[in-house]
Amino acid sequence: MRVKFWGTRGSVPTPGPSTVRYGGNTSCVEVTTSRGTLLVLDSGTGIRELGLDLMARGKQVDGHLFLGHTHWDHISGFPFFTPAFIPGNRLRIYGARDLDRSLQDVLAGQMHYTYFPVPLGDLRADITFHELDEGELRVEDVRVRTQYLNHTAVTMGYRLEADNASVAYITDHEPYGLSLVPPGGETQPEVGRGLRGDFIHGGDQRLIDFVRGVDLLIMDTQYTPEEYQAKRGWGHSSTDYVTDLAVEAGVTRYALFHHEPTHPDDGVDAMVQYCRDRAAESGSTPLEIFGAQERQTIEL
Repeated sequence: MRVKFWGTRGSVPTPGPSTVRYGGNTSCVEVTTSRGTLLVLDSGTGIRELGLDLMARGKQVDGHLFLGHTHWDHISGFPFFTPAFIPGNRLRIYGARDLDRSLQDVLAGQMHYTYFPVPLGDLRADITFHELDEGELRVEDVRVRTQYLNHTAVTMGYRLEADNASVAYITDHEPYGLSLVPPGGETQPEVGRGLRGDFIHGGDQRLIDFVRGVDLLIMDTQYTPEEYQAKRGWGHSSTDYVTDLAVEAGVTRYALFHHEPTHPDDGVDAMVQYCRDRAAESGSTPLEIFGAQERQTIEL
């Protein structure tokens, strides 16, 4: 199984000299199995470059797009996904149903003529929509498991298994029951936890079980612990929470993802080093930790 990052940023695209290494496009990850099955995780602005790359390969595109949720930074690239305009291509789109409208209606909404010149219904590829609940489905040679996450919109996490390898895609997500220690402050007894767990909410433990043992965990790590103190309820995770979760779940590799738009490359570097140091303190089996970079490819 091959994983390639096409968009790694969160919230809003951030092109410019300070984001050259990690990239400025929003969420999009390509997963390809040894049999050639194509899965795309999210359609942020990174999907535009993926689409151009797919077209350059000279083959008809037959793939599966899994949306974590339908906030703008995860769907705004879809109208610019060239394969969707080409007759003969096939695209199946999966995601959780919104609270008040269908998945198809949400994507059609951003392509209303007020915002975009081509409506969803005019796309020439064969496009179908599939609304998901928690559970499991088979997509060609890939076993896909789903679990709801803790975000400000209905959001789904995915675990993909194929080729004797596994990858979990967990974005956007916030701790369920964790209250982090403020700088210089004391942990509240009812919400404290140690480095190796003591997660106090069943939702956090469910997520640990969901990603347990994966070869690659791609997870929203938008904030430092200090930043999270001011941004509780925004629906994103911090470096200490995700590192502890990865250690507890026994994952092999962990990619910091959904980078904060105000963080330059050097800032992401510092977050990666913090996570590595924290994991090392746990005394756990060595865990490979890195910041996801656009165009980076991982072979599993």
